[in-house]
Amino acid sequence: MKNNLEDIQKLGQSNMDTAVKAFGDWNKSVHAIATEMGAYSKRTFDESTSTFERLIGARSVEQALEIQADFAVRRVEDYVQEMTKIGTLYSDIAQDAYKPFYDAMNAKRDAPKQMKRDAPKQIKQP
Repeated sequence: MKNNLEDIQKLGQSNMDTAVKAFGDWNKSVHAIATEMGAYSKRTFDESTSTFERLIGARSVEQALEIQADFAVRRVEDYVQEMTKIGTLYSDIAQDAYKPFYDAMNAKRDAPKQMKRDAPKQIKQP
């Protein structure tokens, strides 16, 4: 009975450790995404301000249209690149969050095999 209680406590502790580790990994990943989005927003704002200043200084409609077209092309390219990076970070979150549970399940799956290997050692010879 005492062994069963100890096993339940170990299992509870193991599950708690797994959950805490998964939450810590998730927290780091979300922080990385927030940092990346902040940097992207700052870059976008700076470039938009710079483009607006150039538009104010444009001498002709053609020059203004060229400035605006260049800005649009750069924004689209930067947006696609940034969203690809953010998508990769979200994918990493999913993989990192799942890994502790995957490892725990593999450990539990391999436990009976380990018990079979240890069983002959537990039998005492007369």
